[in-house]
Order: sequence, then structure tokens, then C-alpha cells
Amino acid sequence: MTIREQLDALSAERILLLDGAMGTMIQKFNLSEADFRGNEFLHHTKPLSGCNDILCITKPAVIASIHQAYLRAGSDIIETNSFNANAISLADYDLQDRAYEINVAAARVARESADRYSTGAKPRFVAGILGPTSKTASISPDVNDPGARSVTWDELEAAYYDSARGLLDGGADILMIETIFDTLNAKAAISAIQKLLDERCSADPEGAAAGRYDVPLMISGTIVDAAGRTLSGQTVEAFCVSVMHGKPWSIGLNCSLGAERLYPHVAALSEIAPVLVSAHPNAGLPNRFGQYDESAQTMAGHIEAFLKDGLVNIVGGCCGSTPAHIAEIARIAANYKPRKIPEELASGALAKTVLSGLEPLMVDPAVGFIDVGERTNVAGSRKFLRLIKEERYDEALSIAREMVEAGASIIDVCMDDALLDAPRAMQKFLNLALADPEIARVPVMVDSSRWEAIEAGLKCLQGKGIVNSISLKEGEEEFLRRSRIARRMGAAVVVMLFDERGQADSYQRKIEVADRSYKLLIQDGMRGEDIIFDPNVLAIATGIPEHDRYALDFIEACRWIREHCPGAKISGGVSNLSFSFRGNDMVREAMHAVFLKYAIEAGLTMAIVNPAGLVPYDELDPQLREAAEDVVLARRSDGAERLLALALELKEAAEAGGAGEGAGAGGPGNAGSSGAGSAGTGGGGLKKPGTDKNAWRALPVEERLQYALVKGIEDYIEADVLEARTHYPRSLDVIEGPLMKGMNEVGDRFGAGKMFLPQVIRSARVMKKAVAVL
Repeated sequence: MTIREQLDALSAERILLLDGAMGTMIQKFNLSEADFRGNEFLHHTKPLSGCNDILCITKPAVIASIHQAYLRAGSDIIETNSFNANAISLADYDLQDRAYEINVAAARVARESADRYSTGAKPRFVAGILGPTSKTASISPDVNDPGARSVTWDELEAAYYDSARGLLDGGADILMIETIFDTLNAKAAISAIQKLLDERCSADPEGAAAGRYDVPLMISGTIVDAAGRTLSGQTVEAFCVSVMHGKPWSIGLNCSLGAERLYPHVAALSEIAPVLVSAHPNAGLPNRFGQYDESAQTMAGHIEAFLKDGLVNIVGGCCGSTPAHIAEIARIAANYKPRKIPEELASGALAKTVLSGLEPLMVDPAVGFIDVGERTNVAGSRKFLRLIKEERYDEALSIAREMVEAGASIIDVCMDDALLDAPRAMQKFLNLALADPEIARVPVMVDSSRWEAIEAGLKCLQGKGIVNSISLKEGEEEFLRRSRIARRMGAAVVVMLFDERGQADSYQRKIEVADRSYKLLIQDGMRGEDIIFDPNVLAIATGIPEHDRYALDFIEACRWIREHCPGAKISGGVSNLSFSFRGNDMVREAMHAVFLKYAIEAGLTMAIVNPAGLVPYDELDPQLREAAEDVVLARRSDGAERLLALALELKEAAEAGGAGEGAGAGGPGNAGSSGAGSAGTGGGGLKKPGTDKNAWRALPVEERLQYALVKGIEDYIEADVLEARTHYPRSLDVIEGPLMKGMNEVGDRFGAGKMFLPQVIRSARVMKKAVAVL
């Protein structure tokens, strides 16, 4: 049996036991600087005390004794002493070049101990530990520069590659990415592991066929607040969605809160995870001296709640736990059956297209139509292009924020312009955008005709985004190469219906290319749910008769894809449809509303639009609606002329009816309301006008300051601070009064789980700007 087969068989029978803390146990030995150095690092130029990972080389007997204590306590899986054994963390000790060697040693020490205690009745396994590193790829180290990063994807991937290589070469059975506080770091680790295993499979086909490189992967995240979010702001559900492309054997939570407070978050994960669930919490919370006081009996009692409710398959301990804790957990776990993965999750019967930013997004017609915001695309927005060229990023970010506020569930970001360095501009904008929690909560569609720009964008996303796009234009080999990269980096893909012969413009060509693309991707291992077809929205009413059926062919292609490509979703860029009428918003809005109604009914799942400019089908003037349908559904050869004439007539009537009333596609006096419900469906994407988002500006200045701090709004802070200064005798009074009141509210909300860290950082940035004025 392969390692995976053994683990699967055991985990089906009983709850498996991990070990407990390594650092806690090492501290009990009171090791000196000389102990850490040994002979190997005797002349090393930096102090090494605290670099626990090198003890696998300098004090292997100490580490072995800890492993063996946990094995005697009942651990089925012991974890290597390699939590910080990566080039990034080891650089603090100037040991980055020794990462591979340290990981090999860590795995060997654990391997020897596991083999010593392993029996046929109770085999023991070694999990090679890949810690989070000492840096985060999603959070700026500088409060004044939210776009800065202390580490890049490429640096993380290279570090994890070397560490994983060492762990496997040293004899690890399993790889575990644990204590994940930034999912982007974990995604780089997943990519590194997949690269390494792919290389080994290619170099050793016989070994690959025998399952030698089918290494089970465990993924374990860490939450940091009462709201159940990671340090980088993701919910547990978004975290799960973001890492499932790694095909983990298990997913779980560790460290952070004690078992009692971790319960609701493990329960949430257990509901959605299609794989085994693990939990290895701390022994309570640390006291004021940084020590953990929770007894073995108390900790095991809290973990028993997980077991009673069938939430987990694998349990253990993290900080503060000892062999005594593990022995007590093992005793209690023997009385319970492991969690059963719900059949519909295990079988894939409930497979859905789920994306993520800081929060998950279900893409399902039953949930509602998805608006993809188009205004952060330099090819479609001259204003956005100008702002990016002039590096006026605050204003560019406002565009993204406004789209999300207007109802965009995804933002499309494209930097394709001859005067821009597209990869650099993509990275710069996304790093800034994803530091803003209001923008970062939604998934990102990385859009470019340049593959290097797409890769640059994917390296910024901790969530599960979308690649826009891949196609068969350059042949099957390149098509599959790009799809594999997207999959390895945790993204869904938009597949443009384009092949070696060119763009698929007719219905027959669309379904031919869709069928071929779908079969290639499915055979290559991609989930149908991660495929999003774009059947090409092309301009109609151009005066060329061959173009008249383009919209209808798109709609009919949607219907065919829905019926013949299980799991796949459908998208399109709606504004292309009405390009012939650019400058005439009334006509364009009517055409878009009609097109969306029929396309959504046929299977269109999402569309790239300006959400603030959408008009509900039911609110169109009846005459205008009928004329637009004639054009979109190709019912009349003179449809375009009739539509334009009617639009002019309605516009003139509206102008005559009253100055200032205006008229949009909704007809006289309606002003093109952006309305509610997706076009003709009653759900999802089109939003009713809300209250004025700037109404808070009418509040007294003290309340405005507090509001700006809580919401993280920088736009007016300097003027408001100067106004407040005129109401108080000293600048210090402004700081100690309304500003501190606002920050106290931020602290209260964070403590109650109503705000999370990226929002707090944004508030701190506003506070710093306010104080600087004073």
C-alpha cells in the first residue's frame, strides 16, 4: 500500500493523533548558546540561541527524545522540527543557505523515531512541516505604503521548494503547511510542492506509476480574532476555497486560540470541507508571562466537543501542549468515531464554482447573476488609464471601491496599454487594492493579453481569482501549459472561444471550440467548475448583415454550453455588444438590458459590466424594449435604424417634458435608474440606488472624524482636522478627543470581531495622517 492508502484506511477507522508543541518541549532542556552551535556552527558569526531548527543537526538526541515522548503518548503522526527551516526565516540567523540540509536532518530524526515505534497494528508517520515564514506577502510592513511587501511570491516559492525537497529527501511521508496566517504564502508553498513533485514524476515515471510521489498534503490555517479571520483578513470559508486547488489530504486549523474558542471555526470548516478536517490548537491562551497554563484534562475536555459533534478526523496540540496533553487527548479520542465527509461533498455532487477574496463568492445561477466590474480596465476606461499612467493610485482605487459599492461581485483588472509596463502596473495596483479591505473582500479577475502580466497578477492574490483569459489561439500545447499554471496558482480560467483559425463568431464555431476546449481541460485534470467560457460578445447593428446574429448566436451558445459542459460557467464583456452606438447611452443601456435578460435565461453566469450603469429590463420604456429586442434577437433587418430613431424621439420628449429631469433607457423622467435585480431575473447583480454615500459629510466635524477613522476614509481627513482645530484650544485636544474616540471605537469593533486586521491598518493610516496635520 502507498502512504496515502495506509493513511486513508486508518483515518476511515479512527481519529488520528498528531503530536504537540516542539518549542515548549525544547525550552525544558534549558539549552545554551553552545548547545545550539555544536561543532557544526561553532564559528558562526551570529547568535544561534532560539534557532530551534538547527538542533536537528547539533542536538539530534534532544529532538529525537521529544518525538519519542509524543510517540509513546499515542501520536500517529509526528511533525518534523522544521517550522522555521526555510531560507526566509533562517536569514535572520544568516543560515539561509543551509535550509535544505536542516530540513533533511529534521526529517531523518523524525523518521528514525517513527520507525522505532511503528508496528503493523499501529504504523507511525512523519509530517514534514513547512511553517509560514517570518514574512507576509499580503500585508505591507510599512503603514505609510500599503503597496509595499517584505517578500515576493517568487522568493516564497523558491524557499518552500528547497524546504520541501529536503523534507522528502530526509524521509517525510506527508507535507504539512501549517500556521497559515497569510494564504498567499500558503499558495506559494502549494505551487512549490506541485512543481517539485511534477519534476520527480517526470524524472521517474516508474516511481510515479507506483505512487511514490503521491505525497499527502495537510494544510492548516491560523485565525487571529473573534471574527474567525486570518491575519491577512480571510474568513475560514474563503481560506478553504483559496487552497483547495492543492488537493489536500486534510485541511484544518491550528495554533491561535485555545480549543474552546476554536470550536465554532472548526465547525464552520467541517461543514464545507470535502476532505479530512484537522485541529491542533494551543493549550489555551498564554498568560502574561507568555506561558500556557491549560492542563491536559482541560484541553482534552474542550477537544472532546469536537469529537462528540463529529467535526474532525485528526487532532493534536500546538503551543503549550505536551506529551501529557496528547496522551489525554488520545485516551478520549479512542471513544469517538472520525468525522464522515458528507457524501455530497466527497462525491462532488455539490461541486460549485466558488471564488474568494477576503470572503467567498458562490457563482451559481440559483444564488444570483454576478456583475464583474469593468472600470479597472485601462482598455475600457480612459479615466482609469490616465490615473494609472499618472500614478494617482488613490483615485484609481476609488474607482475600484465605487464599483464594489455599486454591486460588482468581482473586479476585472487589466493594464494592457502600449505605454504601460503591464506586469509591473498590475502588481502595483493589485498590491494597493488588496490592502484595502473594502476592495479585497471580492475576488479579482486578472485580465491581460500578455501572459506575464497575468502571472504577475496571480502572484498578488491570496484568494481564488480568475484568469482572463486562455484560448486555443496558439495551439493545444500552450493552451494546456497556461491552464496548468493557472491551476497551480489557484485560479479559475476564462476560456475565450478562439482557436488556430481565429475568433469563433458563429453559433456552430462557438460550440465546436467550446467542446474541444472543455474536453482538453477536463482530460488534463481541471474541474468543470473552474472553467468559465466567454463565447465572444461581438458588436451588432454595424450595418454589416453578417453581424446581425452575433448576439443571438451568443445566447444560443450559452444554452449549448450549459447543457453539454457540466460545471462550466459563462461570462462575457457586455459593452462590446453596443459598440456601434457609442455616445448614445440610452440605446446602449437598452441593448444591454435586453441582451442580459435573454443571455442569463440561456445560462450566462456573469458579465463584465459597469454595475452602476445597468438598467433593469422591466423598467425599460415598452417601445424602446421592443426595438432593442428586434436588434438583439435579430428579428428585423431594419432594427438598428428603428432603435436609433425611437431613442432620439424619447430623448426629445424627455427634454421637452422638463429640464433637469433627464431620461435614460427607462424612458421619460426615469433617468436610467440602476434599479434592482439582474436583468429580468429578479436576483443578483443590478442594484437599487441606495442612500447618498456621502451623507456623513453633513455630520458635525467630530462625528465626521470618527466616521472617517472607523471606515478608513482618507479623502477629507486633512480638511476636517483643520476645521476641528478651530473648535479646540490645543491640537492635543483634537487628538485626545474625537480622534481617540474614533480609534477607541476601532479597537472595540476589532475586539468584538466586527473589524479585522486590514481594516484596522487602514484606520491607523488615517489616524497617522490626521496627527501629521496637527
